[in-house]
Amino acid sequence: MKILVTGGAGYIGSHFCKELSRMGQPHAVLDSLERGHLEAVKWGKLYQGNLLDTAFLDRVMAEYKPDVVVHFAAFALVGESVADPALYHRNNVVGTRNLLHAMSIHRVKQIVFSSSCAVYGVPRVKGKLNEDHPFGPISPYGETKALMEQELFSANATSVSLRYFNAAGADKDGELGEAHEPETHALPLMLEAIKGKGTFKIFGNDYETPDGTAIRDYVHVSDIAKAHIQAIEYLQKGGQTTAINLGTGQGVSVQELLTAVEKITGKKVPAEMAPRRAGDPAMLVADANLAEKVLGWKTTQSSLEQIIQTAWNWHRAH
Repeated sequence: MKILVTGGAGYIGSHFCKELSRMGQPHAVLDSLERGHLEAVKWGKLYQGNLLDTAFLDRVMAEYKPDVVVHFAAFALVGESVADPALYHRNNVVGTRNLLHAMSIHRVKQIVFSSSCAVYGVPRVKGKLNEDHPFGPISPYGETKALMEQELFSANATSVSLRYFNAAGADKDGELGEAHEPETHALPLMLEAIKGKGTFKIFGNDYETPDGTAIRDYVHVSDIAKAHIQAIEYLQKGGQTTAINLGTGQGVSVQELLTAVEKITGKKVPAEMAPRRAGDPAMLVADANLAEKVLGWKTTQSSLEQIIQTAWNWHRAH
């Protein structure tokens, strides 16, 4: 089996490629390197180019002849998507449409897609979210993820859309970590603040949660990488098109995360209160039962201590 990984130079994509390499699984990376990192492409052949370039896509498919595609390539900054929705629609939705068209021409019949809990928007129910929750994205980024899923559901390929909650942590060997520009995720921002790069902002302390700060479901990036392996195995065994949440089912508040970071690093996080951000839900926690039932997926590295320690190890080294 040959696997083509779009966006394989990015945060989650590179962790997935390392997992493939560990298994001795052949793969190639397709990445424009606009936001990915060349140094993260260590294990598979790199095809550098953009999904908007249909001639390039055709050449890659004809040369590499993949059996399955794992699709991570997308822009993923919520604020940027609000400022430039057309950029996100073009890059994420049109790029996915081009990819699916090239797969159809070259008879590639299976794809695993990197989706997001952003498709749900503000929860309409209390408690954990399952896959039946209606779409209600509140940002152009979330809208594009929902549209990308819809493209997959109507494609000539069988697909698994994996809806991540909050990916976090780093490779336990210290080779790979989270390095976005700009950085928008809570844990790396806390660690950067410790290292003197600004002050961490807590956006709102008046939510209807035990300590007033927003609650999220943090899942280790390496556990997410393994879920993609299991999704491929599911498709190879004849599985049908589906969408599946990836989370721990355990909520952690911003204040709880900050306290845990200070305990594990032994350092104070410079922090300040800030007003709520528009559209931020009080709580986003996954019902991940379907992932275990369909894929046999269970988290093994997603304790808060493991997530923070691996991220801290990587941040100190880089």
